[in-house]
Amino acid sequence: MRNGTSWRKPGMRTALVAATVIGLGATALTALPAAAADESIAVQYRHGSAGSDQAAPWFTVVNTGTTSVPLSQVKLRYYFKADPGASYTYACDWAVRGCTHLTGTFGTPASPTAEADRFLEVGFTAGAGSLAPGAGTGDVQLRFHRSDWQSLDQSDDYSFGPAQTTYGNWTKVTATIGGVQVWGTVPGGDTPTPTPSAPSPSGPTTPPAGQGVLFDDFSYTGHTDPAIAAHGWTIRSGGGGPGVGQATWAPENVTFAKEGANSVMTLRTSTAGTGASTRQTEVHTDARKFKNGTYAARVRFADTPTSGPDGDHLVQSFFTINDLTAPMADDYAEYDFEYLPNGGWGEAANVLYTTSWETFRPDPWEAVNQHTEARTSYAGWHDLVLTIDDTTLVYYLDGREFARHDARYLPERPMSIHFNQWLIDLAGQTSTVPRAYEEQVDYVLHVKDQVLTPAQVAAKVAAYRTTGTAFEDSVPAS
Repeated sequence: MRNGTSWRKPGMRTALVAATVIGLGATALTALPAAAADESIAVQYRHGSAGSDQAAPWFTVVNTGTTSVPLSQVKLRYYFKADPGASYTYACDWAVRGCTHLTGTFGTPASPTAEADRFLEVGFTAGAGSLAPGAGTGDVQLRFHRSDWQSLDQSDDYSFGPAQTTYGNWTKVTATIGGVQVWGTVPGGDTPTPTPSAPSPSGPTTPPAGQGVLFDDFSYTGHTDPAIAAHGWTIRSGGGGPGVGQATWAPENVTFAKEGANSVMTLRTSTAGTGASTRQTEVHTDARKFKNGTYAARVRFADTPTSGPDGDHLVQSFFTINDLTAPMADDYAEYDFEYLPNGGWGEAANVLYTTSWETFRPDPWEAVNQHTEARTSYAGWHDLVLTIDDTTLVYYLDGREFARHDARYLPERPMSIHFNQWLIDLAGQTSTVPRAYEEQVDYVLHVKDQVLTPAQVAAKVAAYRTTGTAFEDSVPAS
């Protein structure tokens, strides 16, 4: 991505059809607290030699404050200038706290400069523990490379320090605690005075009774249940993109069943290695009436097929979208959670994307979007939340902020809500042995014009289930 323009070509899915899936859940979650006044850290950096085709930023983080700092609240940003048209892949070689307790995602600075139009954001999971006053993380040995393995030019990268062959304080890497910057100098600016980020709502903000909420627990008997259409959903059939040519959308592959006390919708996608044998699945709202507010669902992603050989370039997704009225039309909008368990779009392995779209042109391809990605397995159930207000788009994964995208990508027109599962191509697995993949959805929630925290979402879903309410749609037509 360069200055918010991405050249990732996601199957031209939006021009052809609104197609992607959503998920979210009901675990009690809490918002991240802001950094306390006595919390402070320093970042030490050294350049690890990794050859001409990889960057190797190594770090240690030291607690210079007077109280313990949970590492799950700490994020580092290493800034660099992206090569034209390049995408990047993150890796952790070794860390004292364990590579499994580290995350790496790529993003775009709010104010790109000639030396910094991308950053690698490094975070820690709760399993990394805390830093006592005076303690450090020990080595965090990371690297990243172009996804096509072409040579990197690091000479104009803001955070790159070729002379840093031993660890030392490095202010060209920034650090935040709970979203508040406490270390480093952002590209093109002075070291900021730490100021708390905007507070989250202190409690659930409930719309007036009788309007503004869509909730569905997916308590249906099967794909022919007349209540599905009565509740404003369509299960897609026929042909057309996105995905493999000659594939069809199979309503019979969308099923409903009880798992414990909850109803679960399953989307099954199958293939025998040819377009004609490929059956994809999609469920979407008929109405385009959703715009600002909170979108949430609980989704189960899968890394492996339920039967047959693995390896297909599969997309499991949740998104909200409207139609492209003309190439590069500025009133287009789309917001995606997309999980690729076997790679695709130039990725070799698991990757989760959140993408906010401004517009695109199908032919010749040109896209304007902002995306954040994480390259690790997300198999299993996950709580997904997207909030949209008049200033920001925020994506949450399992109660933690995953991405924050710019105001330029906010929607101008209402959208529909979609779940789908489809194949990008047949290049990942060339076998003709039949195989099938399943994505599951527990529920979906939209609250119009209200920004809820993940904890508030969970409380609202729990309230519906306590009262036995399986469906409500009080969102007015647009």
